[in-house]
Amino acid sequence: MSSSTRFEVAVVGAGAAGLAAALALAREGIATALVGRHAPVADGRTVALLDGSVRFLDALGAWQTIAPHAAPLAELHLVDDTGSLFRPPPARFVASEIGLDAFGWNVESARLVNDLRRLAHTAPNLTVFESDATESHRDADGAQIRLQDGDGVEARLIVGADGGRSPLRGASGLAVRDWSYPQAAITTILGHDRPHRDVSTEFHTRSGPFTLVPLPGGHRSSLVWMMGEAPARRLSTLDDVALAASVERQAQAMLGAMRIDGPRGLVPMRGLSVSTPVAERLALIGEAAHVFPPIGAQGLNLGLRDAAGLRDAVVAAREARRDPGSRAALAGFARGRAVDARLRGTAVDWLNRSLLADLLPVDALRGLGLLAMATIGPLRRAVMREGVLPRLGAPTLMRGR
Repeated sequence: MSSSTRFEVAVVGAGAAGLAAALALAREGIATALVGRHAPVADGRTVALLDGSVRFLDALGAWQTIAPHAAPLAELHLVDDTGSLFRPPPARFVASEIGLDAFGWNVESARLVNDLRRLAHTAPNLTVFESDATESHRDADGAQIRLQDGDGVEARLIVGADGGRSPLRGASGLAVRDWSYPQAAITTILGHDRPHRDVSTEFHTRSGPFTLVPLPGGHRSSLVWMMGEAPARRLSTLDDVALAASVERQAQAMLGAMRIDGPRGLVPMRGLSVSTPVAERLALIGEAAHVFPPIGAQGLNLGLRDAAGLRDAVVAAREARRDPGSRAALAGFARGRAVDARLRGTAVDWLNRSLLADLLPVDALRGLGLLAMATIGPLRRAVMREGVLPRLGAPTLMRGR
């Protein structure tokens, strides 16, 4: 290395989870490095930031710049469109029933990352390295990262936020379970004639969920349309007018005439889990630790809980005068994040596979579950609260403003 700079923690990965983790650590006076190039992807994706994530971003000082560009999700409607004999009536979930103005807020992913990155460049105790990490070394004495420009970063803890194909995870020796689904998702931004009224609607079809999520202005929504890989590839080749007509038909014209109003994406569906998100002087967060289909707005919200939970672990280590990269310091983080990821990942995987199965017993079980949530008030409220933020083990900065 031509030169090397020392930090307490080095976060590798400049997506939303990595940026949030770096900002949360620096906010506590912890000397933090953020390593990663800004590589925006124009694929029309948005993220529904659930209430706990909004509290976290607010604590970081980021929410005030994001909020004007986000739309509230005041209601969630689930519609069984599978054609099953056990199809339940549509279920309606209302945020005010659990004392919230909104379950969360939907914002374009590119804007979220851009706003967090601008904040990172001015945050005290945080140094941003606009370079990729090319290799790393970790041992009992510390950790080093070599950057693409030849310089290096030394730290007591490396945070792997480097995505679903994480090189840091690959080099860690951690056991990984990786699988794929026979699906892909079309993502884009839509304009429509009728107002969405802050309602997010998820149609459950035989090829996967078809989800419309509100965006600001009342007449724009984001689309995530999961289907078989071959049909997805065919639809992705349509021009904007033909694709908008297909979306309108699938949405049963509930929002009137539609138009494509943003970039598009075609995203293969896959899943990934790790045996533990912790190795020697390494903590994995976000998609470096877990990947699953975009159902129920769980993906990035889980990654932000990883970031907030890591902040708690490092702060606790400092207060106890422990090495933040030690196994002892990361043990609680590892247990809590593994349980949260396993529960969320299993729920998403089961729902997705149940739609694809086309088996009467599975349809009956799914239909009865949805009917129970729609008709039994205490159960519905418990599910809504748990979906927004786990009641046990919620990270400190997500518990309240």
